[in-house]
Amino acid sequence: MFKRFNFSLALAILLVSHIAMAQNTDWTQYGKDGSNQRYSELTGINTSNVKNLKMAWAQSLGVLDGQEATPVVANGVIYVSTSHGPKYVHAFDAVTGAPKWSNELKIPEDVARFACCVVGSRGVSVADGRVYVGRLDGKLTALDAVTGKEIWTVTVTDYKQGSVITAAPLVVGSKVVVGFGGGEYGAVSYLSAYDGATGTQLWKTNSVTETEAATWKGDSWKTPGGAFWHQGSYDPATNTIIWGTSNPSPWNSTVRGPGSSNYGSNTNLYTCSTLGMDAETGKIKWHYQTTPYDAWDYDGVNENVLVDLSIGGSKVPAMLKADRNGFFYVLNRTNGKLISAEKFVDANWAKNIDMASGLPVEDPTYRVTATTKVKDVWPSFIGGKNWQPMAYSPQTGLVYIPANNIGMNFEISDATYQRGYFYLGAGWDMTYHANQTPGEYIAWDPIKNKKVWSIPQKFPIPGGAVATAGGLVFFGNLEGKFNAVDAKTGTNLWSFNGGSGIGAAPMTYSVNGKQYVAIVTGRPTVIPGFVGGKLGEEMVKATPAGGTLLVFGL
Repeated sequence: MFKRFNFSLALAILLVSHIAMAQNTDWTQYGKDGSNQRYSELTGINTSNVKNLKMAWAQSLGVLDGQEATPVVANGVIYVSTSHGPKYVHAFDAVTGAPKWSNELKIPEDVARFACCVVGSRGVSVADGRVYVGRLDGKLTALDAVTGKEIWTVTVTDYKQGSVITAAPLVVGSKVVVGFGGGEYGAVSYLSAYDGATGTQLWKTNSVTETEAATWKGDSWKTPGGAFWHQGSYDPATNTIIWGTSNPSPWNSTVRGPGSSNYGSNTNLYTCSTLGMDAETGKIKWHYQTTPYDAWDYDGVNENVLVDLSIGGSKVPAMLKADRNGFFYVLNRTNGKLISAEKFVDANWAKNIDMASGLPVEDPTYRVTATTKVKDVWPSFIGGKNWQPMAYSPQTGLVYIPANNIGMNFEISDATYQRGYFYLGAGWDMTYHANQTPGEYIAWDPIKNKKVWSIPQKFPIPGGAVATAGGLVFFGNLEGKFNAVDAKTGTNLWSFNGGSGIGAAPMTYSVNGKQYVAIVTGRPTVIPGFVGGKLGEEMVKATPAGGTLLVFGL
C-alpha cells in the first residue's frame, strides 16, 4: 500500500531548511568579502524590531587600550585580534561566547616606537581552516582555526624601519596578501602575497622603484613612504587586487618635489594612489593618484569599495573611495578611469577635480612652501575620512561615511632621514568651524554625488559602519555609543552605551537562523594626541579605556 505524499509538508520542510542554510551566514574577512562593501543580506534584525536588541554576551580582550578590530565569524566561531596582547588572537563560540582558545604571539616590547599612529590590529581573516593575522613585528602568522596552534610564520618586513602590520590580511583564493605601515618613517614599502597553506612568498610589488624615480626630486624616491598599510579589495571578474597607498615621506614636500604647485600629473608616484594589480603576479595594471605631490599628509589608503552602479542607463563596474583629501571618488575599477569626484566635506586645498585630466585644481593659497605657512586648510591630515571603514547598501544605493570636519594650520621644517625615526619635517595645530561638529556620519549618494542625510558627532573619527538588508546601519562613536539607524533616513532606532569609546567597525552574522551583531570597544589612545588642544583632552575624558567584545541579538 502506498502512503499519500504530503507535498505541502515536504515543501515547507525544504523551505525552512533552505532559509536556515541561507542565514547561517559567515563574515570571514575585514570587509566581509573582497568587495569591502560591509553589507549583510541578513534581515533577522531590522527596522521594526531593532528596538528589542539586547546583549547576548561579552568577553574582555584583556587589554585596556585602543581597539580597532572587526571580528570575523566562520563555522559558528568568532575570531578577534587585540591591540597588542598578551593574548593576540581569541576564538569564542559565536552563540554563547564561551572561549575556544587564545594565542599568545611573542611581540617585541619595542614595537610601539615603530608604530606611527596605533599599537593595534584591525583584525584577522579566516579561510581553509586557518586564521591569518598580521603582526606589529612585521610578521604574518597562520593559526589552526580549531586549536589556535601556530601553523607557520613569515617575516614580511623589518618592523624597525617603521613598518608594523595593523591591517587584516586579504585572502584571494589560496593567497594571503598583506601590506604594512611606514609613511611617516620614509620606509621602503611594498605589497606581498603568500601561499595560504605554506607561507611561501609568491610575489612582491613595491610602491616606489627606480622606474618612478623621475617623478621624485633627486634621491628622495629611496625613502618614499607610500605604504600599503590599510585594507585591500579584490575584483574576481578581472582577477584584480585594488589597494591604496599612503602619503609620501617626508611631509615636507619640498624635499621630494619641485617646490611649487606647477607639478603636472604623476608626481611622487605611486604615493597617495590607488593601484590595480594582477592577483597572480602583483603587476600594476593601472593607477589613479588622488593627491599628486602631497603636501598635507592626505594618505591615499582608505578602503576601496567595489560596487556595480547604474550610470546613464548603463551598468558600470565601479570603485568608491572617500579619500582623506575630502573628495569622494568614483572610478571604473577595470581601468582606474575617473567617473566622478566631489567634495563630501569642506575641502579648500583644491577647488575641484578636473574631469579631463583627473588632477586636482589646487588653490595655491593652501600649498605650504619653504617660506610660507598655511592657515585654515581643510581638511586636516586627520582627513575628511580616516581609516574607519564606510559601508555601502545596494538596497538604498547609499554609502555611509564616518567623516571629520577638522582643518589645520600647517608649516614645514627641516627633515633629515634616520632609519626607524619619524621623517616628517612639519608642524601643525587643528582648527574648527564654530557652527559644525568635528565629527559627522554622512549618507552619500555616489551617483548623484550629494549628501542625503547626516548625523552630527561630538568627536571626530566616529567608528566604522555596517549596512544590512534589514534597512539598518550600525556604527559606534568615541562617546561610547553603539547605534542602529534607519539606512534611508538616519533616524536613530537603538543605541547602547559600550562603556568605552568605539573606533572599530561592527559586523553581523547568523548561526542557526539567528542574527547577531558584534562590536569591539576600546577608545583610541593616540589620535586624541594628534588632535591636541581642548578637543583632544575631551576625547580622552569622554570614556574610560576599554577592550571588550560585545555581541547582541534579539
